[in-house]
Amino acid sequence: MIKLFLSAPLSAKFGMVIIVAYVVLALFAPWLAPYKETAIVGGAYELWSDKFVFGTDNIGRDMLTRLIYGARNTIGIAFVTVLLAFLIGGVTGMLAAILGGRYDMIIGRIVDILMAIPSLVFALLLLTIFGTSIPSLIFIIALLDSTRVFRIARSAAMNVVVMEFVEAARLRGEGMAWVIRKEVLPNITAPLLAEFGLRFCFVFLFIAALSFLGLGIQPPLADWGSMVRESATLINYNDITPLLPAMAIAGLTVAVNFVVDWMLHLSSGLRSDQH
Repeated sequence: MIKLFLSAPLSAKFGMVIIVAYVVLALFAPWLAPYKETAIVGGAYELWSDKFVFGTDNIGRDMLTRLIYGARNTIGIAFVTVLLAFLIGGVTGMLAAILGGRYDMIIGRIVDILMAIPSLVFALLLLTIFGTSIPSLIFIIALLDSTRVFRIARSAAMNVVVMEFVEAARLRGEGMAWVIRKEVLPNITAPLLAEFGLRFCFVFLFIAALSFLGLGIQPPLADWGSMVRESATLINYNDITPLLPAMAIAGLTVAVNFVVDWMLHLSSGLRSDQH
């Protein structure tokens, strides 16, 4: 792991350092934050000071505390959502490539229908119907995002299932689960890992957008998208506080993209001279 890090280009190293910093904030939020997540510790919109490094929000909660806890909530929910999306989309995509025929056609048409509907509009509709609880948020976004994963997994698996070693395994009588786990999945891991990073960025931004619209992570939980909405009025008074959660969102997105670009370069087999 250290050797891989040292061989990475500067942009990827920077991205990995930033990602690690965000993960540390998310994991150790209760110990790093100066106050409790929902504690009202001052007046509304207090200015930056020694007591409140980034001031307070619209009801007097410490902004620094909310930013730290926002890392835990936003990143954690996005990560779980992407894992579920890859479980649904990856398995169905590999099954479509292996089984082909009617199964491939039916699943492919369902995916086409879901992808034809704008994701944000569809998500807003489903969240309005099923509610904005965290389980609903995770499942709905994972279901919508799994369509993109399905396309990638099916496309990558189609190039593997026609290989002789897969045919040999099937002729030996190996089960479908064994073929997927031992033959197909190991040979499409690289593109799936790169896609995982890209999907995480999209889901992360998607959740932040839903929270900004009021249908994402609900109060009193801290979330960067809703924090932008709650403090947006401060922009009229030349206060840059609303930009803090926006910069937190942008920072993680850029860092993940740096690492994903490097992973895509590695999986392509091209030599890199960038340091």
